[in-house]
Amino acid sequence: MTNTKKINQQLLAILAIPFLLLTACEVQPDETITPNESEFAANSKDKLITKGLPPLPFNFEIDMGKNLNFNSESGRLSPLTFDTDPQYREMVKTAISAVEPTACGDTDLNIWLDDELSDWTNNAFGDADFLALFDLPTYHALVFENSSAGQSFGKNGEYTQSLTKTFKDLKRFWNIESAEIVLAAMHGNMLTDREKVVNTYQTAFGLPEAAAKNYADIVDLVLDFYPQYRNGDHPIFTFNAFAQRSFLFPPVGVIPSKIIMGDGILEAYSALGFEDVAPQAILAHEFGHHIQFQLGLFPAVRTPEGTRRTELMADAYSAYYLSHSRGATMQWKRVQKFLEVFFNIGDCGFASNGHHGTPLQRMAAAEWGYEVANSAKKQGKILTSEEFTILFEAKLPEFVAVPLTVQ
Repeated sequence: MTNTKKINQQLLAILAIPFLLLTACEVQPDETITPNESEFAANSKDKLITKGLPPLPFNFEIDMGKNLNFNSESGRLSPLTFDTDPQYREMVKTAISAVEPTACGDTDLNIWLDDELSDWTNNAFGDADFLALFDLPTYHALVFENSSAGQSFGKNGEYTQSLTKTFKDLKRFWNIESAEIVLAAMHGNMLTDREKVVNTYQTAFGLPEAAAKNYADIVDLVLDFYPQYRNGDHPIFTFNAFAQRSFLFPPVGVIPSKIIMGDGILEAYSALGFEDVAPQAILAHEFGHHIQFQLGLFPAVRTPEGTRRTELMADAYSAYYLSHSRGATMQWKRVQKFLEVFFNIGDCGFASNGHHGTPLQRMAAAEWGYEVANSAKKQGKILTSEEFTILFEAKLPEFVAVPLTVQ
């Protein structure tokens, strides 16, 4: 018997277990479908649905402009969105949906991600989306990784030392209350841990225990079926980094303020040659958002202009820390590298509430942050977050006026 046939027979057995949909409507398995070698790979999303699996409540169609909150009626997070940095998730959405590039054109980061996905079939994308494989690692880290202790960064822990040290330095460098902020890792290999998958489906997605276990069994099968998934280690599953304020999530309790760093985004920048600077630059940017949380700099209503302002500001915070003699003390050649990092994650989604600024605007903000540190009369003085913010606000119109492309 071939491995594929074994998988399909296991799949059929699992899906034959009836249970209630989230809407409480019972769906009977479709017994007319006979498994064969191609069944799982062909129209598998429709087949999974017809056999009684309830649709998951979250996918990439959610509004990325709303803040994360707990819905007491549904008993789960709704909508599952984040305070900051949806641009990485937007890049994932673009990559898996074959969306045309914006006027900014393809960046090296986009090109790298597309190349990593070159062997994915439509069914591989569809089944991963249907099972929320693009979301599970994120929500596991968000809900369950609530301490900085024992965290490992990078698929093989290769960034643990540098990120732990940088996090400690950032808390010393900036004058905000940061003792309670958690630095947590997001690992794609959690998809191979059935207990973690079941807990995430139950707690974050609000599925009943039986449904969560059925989904977890299917996740185990698809990881075996699709070598493209790399047992969860494909960077697409953890292609994100974001900052999140503390919030109350009754099934768990108070979720502390966090910075979450995904293996996938770290792998991407390492592949592009930025492994010695990108982790620190990204972490410093996310720490900048916590400065903004505490200073009340986020507008009540998210708009493209408002998001661009806070993102360019976080770029500048990051560059200032990385360049400062009492910060990361990076030299000019390394400064140029992290300017390229910020260039790579610019966007031209001018009408999107998640607009982060164009590549050149982001580069201008980061370069200005470097210049503030480099040209200071008293090199040992660290500006307070309030002082630095006032200087940034005065310069913001100049950053916004930067042309779309080099003239």
